[in-house]
Amino acid sequence: MRWASHRDFQRSLERGVRRAGIPMAFSAGFRPHPKISYAGAVPTGAGSEAEYLELSTAVRIRSAVITSDLDEALPAGFSIMEAFRSTGGSLAERLQASLWEVEVLGLPEEQLGEAVDAFLAAGELPVERITKSGRRIVDARQPVLRFDARFEPDSKPQCAILDLALTHATPSVRATDVLAALWRVSGIGPKRAPRLTRMAQGPLVAGTGSVGDPLAPDRAGFLTPLS
Repeated sequence: MRWASHRDFQRSLERGVRRAGIPMAFSAGFRPHPKISYAGAVPTGAGSEAEYLELSTAVRIRSAVITSDLDEALPAGFSIMEAFRSTGGSLAERLQASLWEVEVLGLPEEQLGEAVDAFLAAGELPVERITKSGRRIVDARQPVLRFDARFEPDSKPQCAILDLALTHATPSVRATDVLAALWRVSGIGPKRAPRLTRMAQGPLVAGTGSVGDPLAPDRAGFLTPLS
């Protein structure tokens, strides 16, 4: 499912909502749309264990209906993990940073470690990205909080894991931008495209290079979710 686009996910979710019989709230106007808000969608080609969205229902509904009925109505690969009634505020503002896991095949341990060190030692690493409005230059170094390399000794072929903590800066910098800068500053690159997975996203925990639980306020406010 990592090759499904955000639009594909939107269509799948809206169809799943209808199949599950969830009483969605709709916008007003000539062409009403379900009130669903997506925050920080993962880019096409990357997997994710931590995507978040907000949806509004016409009536109060228990979390068990969301997590079971909607999960069953979605295609394999899209899983609803949990749902909580919102305590208010902007969910998008809670998503301040992401943790990424990048699988890299075929690069020696020492060589990849030196590449990460070279990246971290750089003061600025501009990379070019093609956007809807044209070409744009972003600094891939500035939003990186933590960048580590570890290895899977028993894997065949040899597999390295890059752990990346990345703030949600403006302009946004993607994990793919960081990898592009890594290969350029080090002069190396993998023979096969790395496999990216977002493992977590949430509020930035100061001084740790990690993220917290974005749903913590909702958990604290409602011991029984959507009761």
